[in-house]
Amino acid sequence: MNNPPEAREHWSNSLGFILAAAGSAIGLGNIWKFPYITGENGGGAFVLVYLLCIAVIGAPVMICEFTMGRHTQRNPVGAFKCLSPRSSRLAHLIGLGILLSGIFLLCFQNWGWGVLLIAAGLLIFRYGWILAGVMGVIAGFTILSFYSVVAGWTIGYVFKAVAGQLHFAEVAVAKNHFLAFIDSPAWTISCHFIFMLLCVLIVYKGVKAGIERWSKILMPLLFLLLVVLIIRALTLPGAAAGVRFYLTPDFGKITTGSVLIALGHAFFSLSLGMGAMITYGSYMGREQNIFAATLSVVVLDTLVALMAGLAIFPAVFAQGFGPDAGPGLVFQVLPTVFNQIPLGAFWATLFFLLLLVAALTSGISLLEVVTAYFVDERGWKRHRAAVVFGLAIFFLGALCAISVADWHRLEWIHHLLTRIFGHVKDSFFDVMDNISSNWLLPLGGLFISLFVGWIWGTKKAVDEIRQGSHNFADVHLVSLLAGLKDDPSHNSELHVITLASVWGIFIRFISPVAVLIAFLHTIGWLDFRPKTPPAEPPPIEQPAEK
Repeated sequence: MNNPPEAREHWSNSLGFILAAAGSAIGLGNIWKFPYITGENGGGAFVLVYLLCIAVIGAPVMICEFTMGRHTQRNPVGAFKCLSPRSSRLAHLIGLGILLSGIFLLCFQNWGWGVLLIAAGLLIFRYGWILAGVMGVIAGFTILSFYSVVAGWTIGYVFKAVAGQLHFAEVAVAKNHFLAFIDSPAWTISCHFIFMLLCVLIVYKGVKAGIERWSKILMPLLFLLLVVLIIRALTLPGAAAGVRFYLTPDFGKITTGSVLIALGHAFFSLSLGMGAMITYGSYMGREQNIFAATLSVVVLDTLVALMAGLAIFPAVFAQGFGPDAGPGLVFQVLPTVFNQIPLGAFWATLFFLLLLVAALTSGISLLEVVTAYFVDERGWKRHRAAVVFGLAIFFLGALCAISVADWHRLEWIHHLLTRIFGHVKDSFFDVMDNISSNWLLPLGGLFISLFVGWIWGTKKAVDEIRQGSHNFADVHLVSLLAGLKDDPSHNSELHVITLASVWGIFIRFISPVAVLIAFLHTIGWLDFRPKTPPAEPPPIEQPAEK
């Protein structure tokens, strides 16, 4: 028998909410992933494209999530359940399209994907938009299973840096050390367990005493560590080359693929599409300003990403390394960089401590999504939900940890997946990453935009946002930008170009189309990569004349 739901907690004030939401957004994506994808995509020009994606796609969707959460005071599943109509033609149309796709795949004997899509289509007919909320809870669960493994690597490297074990003269040596480390189950599972234990302990304490209190400690610490590392990087001889690469745009290096990578990372970085912002928004009070909070979270998240690049690229260039090292930039190249800097062990410790803090603030928000669902919808006690699903995520993450390189330790799972879906490459870790990052997150963002823009309605959403944010809907955009929002002569009763009207256009049209294109490109159904011309055949030798 389910217990009666607990009284809902709220953030103590706007600062607590902003720091907690910014902590959810700020994570390994800002400090680990953003610098290396920037290095792979040309530097400064990619940074500008990323900022544009954050402003025109990321921020509007974040407003949707906060608004749904505060209006319903529920987790993602509860929010969609409260706001969904009894019947939705758009949901039925989406379900029909997925159902027909499944039948089409069965005709070509693609049994695994065919059955999966048919089941998904039937579930959409049965539950409608509520499934979008279910996807958010599943995304939080699966993302944390592999995210906590990478966070565990940072814990391991903090220990190694303190013990002075990161002295590498060459990148090849650092790479071999890292590969041996992540292939050691004893190390990776132990560090993964420590990280999950920290997440459970914080979520166990609740919203105010746990998440908010620790966000107020961890977020200032994160900025302090970043500032110290930036100062050290900029004072290295030759650091100016890294600054030029990072901040000087070269638009010749930007491709359609680069734009879509920036859009996808904007979603991942801002924790969109996974239900975290709906959940955090559900702890907001009516007096809090959703629009101002969104701007604050977006600015803080983007600032940390930019600061991380400013801490990494000058140091990398100063020591003569290239910026395009890929995912190995943090764990393979930077230890070699720190080895060449005076007091390198100290700076390496600070850097990996910074990574750990960023990972922890995001990890607790992912666990909170799952915990809030079982507290709201199933009547569980918070303590029970946090412990049970912390353990469940730990065990799933342990599978990711022991199979991060290949399938040789989980060959039976590989064989099963191959039998069902055809050839499965990479590893179990990559499968979890692919399901979450390439499928659940973009689809979650797409459905949230469609739902708010066309089903719940931007009018109802704006009425909710007005509580605490009159400027969003009641002031002409031009008057607001000109600083004349309080001048009666510039505030007529009829406003057409307000922040709300611009936001509504983006949510109804621009955001869904942009996210859909990025999603189709990510899963390989649209290929915008430049075509390589086929090699010319070698000339046919003519027989020599007699």
